Amino acid sequence: MMMRLLCMLAGLWLSAAAWARLPEGCTQAVVGMTEGWNSPHAKVYLVEKDRSGKWQRVLGPVSARLGRNGTVWGLGLHTNPAGAVTKKEGDGRTPAGIFRIGGLWTTTGTPVKHHRRLPEVRVDARDLWVSDPKTPHLYNRYVRLDHPAASAWELREQMKQNDYAHSIKLQICHNAPDTPGRPVPGAGSSIFFHIWRDGGKYPTAGCTAMGEQNLRAIIARLNPDRKPVYIMLPREAYARYRTEWRLP
Repeated sequence: MMMRLLCMLAGLWLSAAAWARLPEGCTQAVVGMTEGWNSPHAKVYLVEKDRSGKWQRVLGPVSARLGRNGTVWGLGLHTNPAGAVTKKEGDGRTPAGIFRIGGLWTTTGTPVKHHRRLPEVRVDARDLWVSDPKTPHLYNRYVRLDHPAASAWELREQMKQNDYAHSIKLQICHNAPDTPGRPVPGAGSSIFFHIWRDGGKYPTAGCTAMGEQNLRAIIARLNPDRKPVYIMLPREAYARYRTEWRLP
C-alpha cells in the first residue's frame, strides 16, 4: 500500500515538472543561454561528446540575438512545467527547451560548407513556410509551389527573398510536424538559426541570429549522424534542470 502511494505521488510530481530526454545517440548540441526569460541576448556554444562520453566545448561562446521579448517555453523534445506560459505565434519570443536541428534553407551565393547528409534547399520564389494558423493543415510546414508565389496569401507566406539576414537558415525543430499531435496551430512557426542584422543591433521575431561566420562555423561541424539538438534556456533554468535532464 505504501509503495503504491509513493508511486502515485511520484507520478503526480513528474506530471507537474518539466522533463526532457536527449535523443538516443545524441553526441552534439548547440547550447544557447540567456541571463533571464526576458533577455533578447544569448551566448551560444557548440559541444560534443568525446570518446569517453564527456561533453567538450568545441566552439564558442558566440553572441546571438533572440526574440525581442526574450524566451518562453516551446514545443520540442521536453515537456513543459505544468501551467507554464508557452510560445504563441507573434509573441516575439524565442522557444526555450530542447529541439532537434533540421536542414538548411539558403539563398546565399557563397556555398555553405555542411555535412553531406544535412539536407539543403535552395530557396526561390516558389518556397513557402506557412505561419498562418488559419491553415492548420499547412501550419509550420515547408511548402514548395509549382509556380512562383503570386496570390496575397502566397506572398505573405513566402520564404524571405533577397534578404541577407535570411540567406542562410538552419531549422530549429520547434512545434515540428513530424511529432505526433504537432504542429499545434498558433503555437509558433518558422523558427531558425539565421544571420543577425547590422552586427546584432536588432532582435529577431523569435529565431536565434548570429554573425554569418559564426553560423557557418556551427553548420560546418554539424553531423546528422550525431543527432544534434539545440538546447535554449535561461541560465537559472539550465542550472535547475542540468542534472535531471543530463544536459552538457
